[in-house]
Amino acid sequence: MASLKDLRNRIASVKATQKITKAMQMVAAAKLRKAQSAAEAARPYSERMAKVLANISSAMDGRDDAPVLMTGTGKDDTHLLVVATAERGLCGGFNSSIARLARDRARKLLAEGKTVKILCVGKKGFDALKMEFRELIIDTISFREVKNVGFAEAQQVADKVLGMFGEGEFDVCTIFYSEFKSVISQIPTAQQIIPANVSAEETEEEAGASVNYEYEPGEAEILDDLLPRNIAVQIFRAILENAASEQGARMSAMDNATRNAGEMIDKLTLSFNRQRQAQITKELIEIISGAEAL
Repeated sequence: MASLKDLRNRIASVKATQKITKAMQMVAAAKLRKAQSAAEAARPYSERMAKVLANISSAMDGRDDAPVLMTGTGKDDTHLLVVATAERGLCGGFNSSIARLARDRARKLLAEGKTVKILCVGKKGFDALKMEFRELIIDTISFREVKNVGFAEAQQVADKVLGMFGEGEFDVCTIFYSEFKSVISQIPTAQQIIPANVSAEETEEEAGASVNYEYEPGEAEILDDLLPRNIAVQIFRAILENAASEQGARMSAMDNATRNAGEMIDKLTLSFNRQRQAQITKELIEIISGAEAL
C-alpha cells in the first residue's frame, strides 16, 4: 500500500497535469475557430474548381490533345500516397486514423501487385508508417517551424508531386487527410488528385444546368494551367481541413484528459483520507492501550 507521502505526491502530480491539459484545451479551442473558418472558406473555391474541371473535361472527352494530368498515363502500376498529418500529437486518434486509412490502402495495393510510394506531409504520419513501410517512404515534408501554414506550403508539396509525375515516377496519386465535420467528428478521407478525378455526378450536374461555355484560347490550354493549379488547391484544402480537425480532436482529447484527471484526483483523495483516518485510529488505539497498561 502506498504511503501517505506517496499519495500526496501523486495527487499533486495529477493536479499539475490537469492544469496542463486544461490549458491545452483552451488553446485548442481558441485556434479551432480560426482554423475552422479557413477550412470552410476554402471549400467553395475547391468545389467550384472541381465543377469547372468537370465541365471542361466533358468537352475534352475522347480528344487526343487532352492533358496527361486529366487522362493519366494509361496505367495504374505505381501509386503515390500523400499522407497529410499533424506535426504534433496529443490530439486523440486524429493522426492514427489517417495513417490507418493510408496503411490499409497501401496493403491493398501491394496485395494486388502494385508499386507503392509514400510521401509524408507532417512528422506524425512518418512516425506511424515507418515501422511497416519505411522502405516505401520516399520523403517527408515537415512544416513544424511554420507558424501558419498557407498556400505557399501547399504549392511546395504540389511542385514535389508534379515533378515526380513529370519524371514518370508514378501513375496515380492519392492524398489522405481528415475532413473536419465538428469538434467530435473528423472523417479520414482519401482523394485522388492525379489523374484528376472528375466524377460522373459533377459532369451530370454541369450538363443538367444546360449552359454551354466557350473557352478562350481553348480547352487544352486552359487545362494545362488549371490542372496543376487544381492539385495545389486540393492539397491546400487538405492542409486546412487537417488544421481544423487537429484542433478539434485536441480540444476533445484534452477535455477528456482533464475530466479523467479530476476523477483520478477524487479517487486518490479518497484513498488518502481513508489511509490517514486508519493511521490516526491506529495511533489512538496504541495510546489508549498504553494508558490502560499503566
